[in-house]
Amino acid sequence: MSGGGPRVARRLRALARPSPRPPAGFLRAPEALRRARANVQRGRLQRSLSAATALSALPLGLEIYFEHFRGSFGDKWMWTPVVLSPLLSAAGLAGLRSERAAQTLLPAVSALYCADGVALGIRRVLPERPDRHLHPRTGGAKAPGWIP
Repeated sequence: MSGGGPRVARRLRALARPSPRPPAGFLRAPEALRRARANVQRGRLQRSLSAATALSALPLGLEIYFEHFRGSFGDKWMWTPVVLSPLLSAAGLAGLRSERAAQTLLPAVSALYCADGVALGIRRVLPERPDRHLHPRTGGAKAPGWIP
Protein backbone atom coordinates (compact mmCIF):
# COMPACT_ATOMS: atom_id res chain seq x y z
CA MET A 1 0.00 0.00 0.00
CA SER A 2 1.17 3.46 -0.80
CA GLY A 3 1.07 6.61 1.38
CA GLY A 4 -2.51 7.61 0.58
CA GLY A 5 -2.37 9.09 -2.87
CA PRO A 6 -3.37 12.47 -4.25
CA ARG A 7 -6.09 13.16 -1.69
CA VAL A 8 -3.61 13.10 1.22
CA ALA A 9 -1.17 15.24 -0.75
CA ARG A 10 -3.88 17.88 -1.33
CA ARG A 11 -4.74 17.97 2.36
CA LEU A 12 -1.09 18.36 3.30
CA ARG A 13 -0.68 21.24 0.83
CA ALA A 14 -3.82 22.91 2.23
CA LEU A 15 -2.50 22.64 5.77
CA ALA A 16 0.87 24.05 4.73
CA ARG A 17 -0.74 27.17 3.16
CA PRO A 18 -0.97 30.19 5.47
CA SER A 19 -4.45 30.96 6.69
CA PRO A 20 -5.94 34.19 5.26
CA ARG A 21 -7.30 35.28 8.65
CA PRO A 22 -6.42 34.52 12.24
CA PRO A 23 -8.56 32.23 14.37
CA ALA A 24 -11.56 33.74 16.13
CA GLY A 25 -10.62 35.78 19.19
CA PHE A 26 -7.02 36.10 18.09
CA LEU A 27 -5.68 39.62 17.75
CA ARG A 28 -2.72 40.26 15.51
CA ALA A 29 0.07 42.42 16.94
CA PRO A 30 -0.12 45.22 14.34
CA GLU A 31 -3.88 45.46 14.83
CA ALA A 32 -3.44 45.64 18.61
CA LEU A 33 -0.88 48.42 18.22
CA ARG A 34 -3.20 50.35 15.90
CA ARG A 35 -6.06 49.98 18.34
CA ALA A 36 -3.92 51.11 21.30
CA ARG A 37 -2.69 54.14 19.34
CA ALA A 38 -6.25 55.06 18.35
CA ASN A 39 -7.40 54.78 21.99
CA VAL A 40 -4.61 57.08 23.14
CA GLN A 41 -5.40 59.58 20.36
CA ARG A 42 -9.09 59.61 21.26
CA GLY A 43 -8.32 60.32 24.92
CA ARG A 44 -9.53 57.00 26.29
CA LEU A 45 -6.27 56.44 28.15
CA GLN A 46 -6.53 59.92 29.63
CA ARG A 47 -10.01 59.16 30.94
CA SER A 48 -8.87 55.85 32.39
CA LEU A 49 -5.98 57.50 34.21
CA SER A 50 -8.29 60.25 35.47
CA ALA A 51 -10.71 57.64 36.80
CA ALA A 52 -7.88 55.74 38.48
CA THR A 53 -6.69 58.95 40.12
CA ALA A 54 -10.18 59.88 41.27
CA LEU A 55 -10.80 56.43 42.76
CA SER A 56 -7.43 56.01 44.45
CA ALA A 57 -6.83 59.48 45.92
CA LEU A 58 -9.55 59.34 48.59
CA PRO A 59 -8.56 55.95 50.05
CA LEU A 60 -4.94 57.11 50.00
CA GLY A 61 -5.89 60.30 51.86
CA LEU A 62 -7.88 58.27 54.38
CA GLU A 63 -4.92 55.96 54.98
CA ILE A 64 -2.62 58.97 55.42
CA TYR A 65 -5.13 60.48 57.85
CA PHE A 66 -5.22 57.33 60.00
CA GLU A 67 -1.44 57.02 60.04
CA HIS A 68 -0.96 60.66 60.93
CA PHE A 69 -3.74 60.39 63.52
CA ARG A 70 -1.66 57.67 65.18
CA GLY A 71 1.15 60.21 65.25
CA SER A 72 -1.24 62.74 66.85
CA PHE A 73 -0.66 65.16 63.98
CA GLY A 74 2.41 66.30 65.88
CA ASP A 75 3.55 68.44 62.96
CA LYS A 76 1.43 70.89 60.98
CA TRP A 77 2.87 69.49 57.73
CA MET A 78 1.11 66.19 58.42
CA TRP A 79 -2.13 67.85 57.31
CA THR A 80 -0.96 68.73 53.78
CA PRO A 81 -1.42 65.30 52.13
CA VAL A 82 -4.74 64.87 53.96
CA VAL A 83 -6.00 68.19 52.54
CA LEU A 84 -4.59 67.61 49.06
CA SER A 85 -6.08 64.10 48.61
CA PRO A 86 -9.71 65.27 48.13
CA LEU A 87 -8.45 67.98 45.76
CA LEU A 88 -6.63 65.34 43.73
CA SER A 89 -9.74 63.16 43.66
CA ALA A 90 -11.88 66.11 42.52
CA ALA A 91 -9.34 66.90 39.79
CA GLY A 92 -9.50 63.26 38.67
CA LEU A 93 -13.30 63.42 38.45
CA ALA A 94 -13.09 66.69 36.53
CA GLY A 95 -10.57 65.08 34.17
CA LEU A 96 -12.96 62.19 33.66
CA ARG A 97 -15.70 64.56 32.51
CA SER A 98 -13.67 67.18 30.64
CA GLU A 99 -10.70 66.80 28.33
CA ARG A 100 -9.61 70.34 29.15
CA ALA A 101 -9.56 69.60 32.89
CA ALA A 102 -7.62 66.40 32.22
CA GLN A 103 -4.97 68.40 30.39
CA THR A 104 -4.74 71.37 32.78
CA LEU A 105 -6.26 70.87 36.24
CA LEU A 106 -5.26 67.26 36.88
CA PRO A 107 -1.56 67.73 36.02
CA ALA A 108 -1.42 70.91 38.13
CA VAL A 109 -2.94 69.29 41.23
CA SER A 110 -0.84 66.16 40.68
CA ALA A 111 2.31 68.28 40.51
CA LEU A 112 1.28 70.03 43.74
CA TYR A 113 0.71 66.64 45.43
CA CYS A 114 4.08 65.40 44.17
CA ALA A 115 5.84 68.60 45.29
CA ASP A 116 4.29 68.16 48.74
CA GLY A 117 5.73 64.65 48.95
CA VAL A 118 9.15 65.84 47.79
CA ALA A 119 9.10 68.74 50.26
CA LEU A 120 8.25 66.40 53.12
CA GLY A 121 11.01 64.06 51.98
CA ILE A 122 13.56 66.89 51.93
CA ARG A 123 12.36 68.06 55.31
CA ARG A 124 12.77 64.51 56.57
CA VAL A 125 16.36 64.35 55.32
CA LEU A 126 17.30 67.89 56.39
CA PRO A 127 15.16 68.64 59.46
CA GLU A 128 15.18 72.18 60.75
CA ARG A 129 15.32 70.92 64.32
CA PRO A 130 17.42 67.85 65.09
CA ASP A 131 15.01 66.63 67.77
CA ARG A 132 12.10 66.54 65.31
CA HIS A 133 12.05 63.96 62.51
CA LEU A 134 9.30 62.80 60.23
CA HIS A 135 8.63 59.32 58.91
CA PRO A 136 11.65 57.11 59.58
CA ARG A 137 12.22 58.04 63.22
CA THR A 138 8.59 58.24 64.35
CA GLY A 139 7.67 55.14 62.35
CA GLY A 140 10.49 53.22 64.01
CA ALA A 141 9.39 54.33 67.45
CA LYS A 142 5.85 53.03 66.85
CA ALA A 143 6.69 49.69 65.26
CA PRO A 144 8.76 47.36 67.47
CA GLY A 145 11.41 45.53 65.50
CA TRP A 146 11.40 48.08 62.68
CA ILE A 147 14.88 48.52 61.26
CA PRO A 148 15.65 51.98 59.81
